Amino acid sequence: MGDYRQLSVWVKAHQLVLLVYRKTQRFPADERFGLTSQMRRSAVSIPSNIAEGSGRGSDQDFARFARIAAGSTNELEYQCIPAKDLGYLAEQDAMRLMQSCAEVRRMLARLIATLTKPAASS
Repeated sequence: MGDYRQLSVWVKAHQLVLLVYRKTQRFPADERFGLTSQMRRSAVSIPSNIAEGSGRGSDQDFARFARIAAGSTNELEYQCIPAKDLGYLAEQDAMRLMQSCAEVRRMLARLIATLTKPAASS
């Protein structure tokens, strides 16, 4: 695989990380080691796993890391719910983050499908 930074799914996931960091800056200080940290770790895990998987030697390995990234996307999407319910995220911000998670998840699903597609027989 080439440069992971050229993958549209990585670009979108990186943008999601930046958005999560911006939106969690105003979370209460007592959440620094709680929801703030958890959301940031989940977010960073997505493009990190895409980057790591792209550097592996096979499509099968890359697909495995893309699945891990998809799991982190689900985790982040859920974490937006209590953040909103606790009043740490505005409804609009939570929806924007969750929509970005859904978009990244769809992109990862397409990547996984491409990586796991059986080779055409001759």
